[in-house]
Amino acid sequence: MARTIAKDHEQKRVHILKSAARVFAEQGYDRASMSVLAKECGISKANIYHYYDSKDALLFDVLDSYLKDLRNRICEIDLSGLGAKAQLRMVVREILFAYQGADYEHRVQSTAMQALPEQQQKVLRGYQRDLVNQVSKVVAASAESVFDDDPVRLRETTMSVFGMLNWYYMWQHGADTEARERYAELATNLVLGGVRGLA
Repeated sequence: MARTIAKDHEQKRVHILKSAARVFAEQGYDRASMSVLAKECGISKANIYHYYDSKDALLFDVLDSYLKDLRNRICEIDLSGLGAKAQLRMVVREILFAYQGADYEHRVQSTAMQALPEQQQKVLRGYQRDLVNQVSKVVAASAESVFDDDPVRLRETTMSVFGMLNWYYMWQHGADTEARERYAELATNLVLGGVRGLA
């Protein structure tokens, strides 16, 4: 007879993912054990194995959930009816808000993803690629014809946008909504002014 799923299964799973992200970020993926993870989650080792059969499976779900949600949040923004500057500002703003409260997941993404099997890394890189492509399209639209026939320069500019946003995540991770709004405007103006200077 199949085991029934508890009503709070999803809530517990989310709690495990948040706790695991913190442990992986603070202790390092290699040093974290399922026993430590279970303790930090406030559950038994047997219970954590009810959700995940291995540390690798838990790491993958941490990153899969985080990156898929981030990709969907940015790629599904309705930009119709917005001018080029407003589109860029909206995307930058949403990325800054998506990073809020996701410090541990963000750190695990950059330090532990390579510990996963190549096929799982490919899935995660696909989310990252979709996100970069979306930002790239918005940057290109904001620059009129600056990047025509120059995909290398477009990619460099796009990754520079992420560089600014990642700087903000690292050094201003406790910033409130107002501060993030303000930086979204600053970053947008900086990108647009810089892009026009490339022409």
